[in-house]
Amino acid sequence: MSTFLPKSAEITREWYILDAANKPLGRTAAKAAMLLRGKHKPIFTPNVDCGDHVIILNAEKAVLTGNKADQKYYRRHSGWVGGLKEVKYSTLMKTNPEKAMMLAVKGMLPDNTLGRNALTRVRIYKGDKHEHQAQKPKALD
Repeated sequence: MSTFLPKSAEITREWYILDAANKPLGRTAAKAAMLLRGKHKPIFTPNVDCGDHVIILNAEKAVLTGNKADQKYYRRHSGWVGGLKEVKYSTLMKTNPEKAMMLAVKGMLPDNTLGRNALTRVRIYKGDKHEHQAQKPKALD
């Protein structure tokens, strides 16, 4: 008996909605990363992109537990001397909550082409409205 390997033409991609309101940022991001990779499917193969589309709503209402809002920083560097930029997560959640959620999801995906392709299938919105009703997304808890 041979091992089943899914082909890209055989993969059907579903659409899911995650509501991040009053839920920890990391838990929501972990659930989204699992759906984006396709780990919930019985045909999951680590080297095949078999994940689904994910819509995350209410990104501004996601919570950071403990003192993470004041102690956690988002850092980036331009590559030049003195080019370190850092922003507190509390500030990032107030100004651009979509970016904070995107960074959390990105950190939970692999750092290769599969992860980059999976990241293109996530849509993050500040409120509870989205424009993907035509895809008939399924709501998850």
